[in-house]
Amino acid sequence: MAQHLFWTILILLCCALVTPAQEESYYGTTDVKFFREQRDKEFRADGSPLLYEDYKKFQGLNYYEVDDNFRVKAKFTKTPDEKYFMMPTSSGIAAKYKKVGILTFKIGEKELTLAAYQDSRAETDEWWRKRYGGAYFVPFKDLTNSKETYSGGRYIYLKIPEKDETILDFNLTFNPSCAYGNDRYSCPIPPKENFLQAEIKAGEKSFEYSGKTQK
Repeated sequence: MAQHLFWTILILLCCALVTPAQEESYYGTTDVKFFREQRDKEFRADGSPLLYEDYKKFQGLNYYEVDDNFRVKAKFTKTPDEKYFMMPTSSGIAAKYKKVGILTFKIGEKELTLAAYQDSRAETDEWWRKRYGGAYFVPFKDLTNSKETYSGGRYIYLKIPEKDETILDFNLTFNPSCAYGNDRYSCPIPPKENFLQAEIKAGEKSFEYSGKTQK
């Protein structure tokens, strides 16, 4: 009996130790297939951003086909003198961010720029650091919004560049949690400097929820 109890406790301890290691953050990854699989997995789990009606019938998020034309080289220029500012959100409660760099790149023949930001929680919140800490936040709007993509813009988490050049892959673009009809989220609104005068036909499209398409 004592031996059986010993092995039972040992197995439970092993499971407890192994489980956290399986929680791999996918924000900042460069692997599109892995990113999309993990996003779908998260939407099927407890705490999903989906409304209950949509959670029951969820078959996966809606994406453009992967297009290498939207995987571009970008010059990354650091902005070390920036101070934290309050970025507006969908709930009206501003969030604290700091601009950390400018990405300069081309889509076709058009030269474009995007600012990358760092959330203030990178300095204080251990959970946040584990989930997003190895990546910069790049929220943006483009000319597909309210047509094929969410009206409020989309996000990319970019792995922190080690040099002055990086790869900006719009196939990794995803919707904020506010795009699924659930009002419990407070989503940062892309600053005006990140409004792209171009169609970014890559990444996540609009999600049809509860009989409607979010526009």
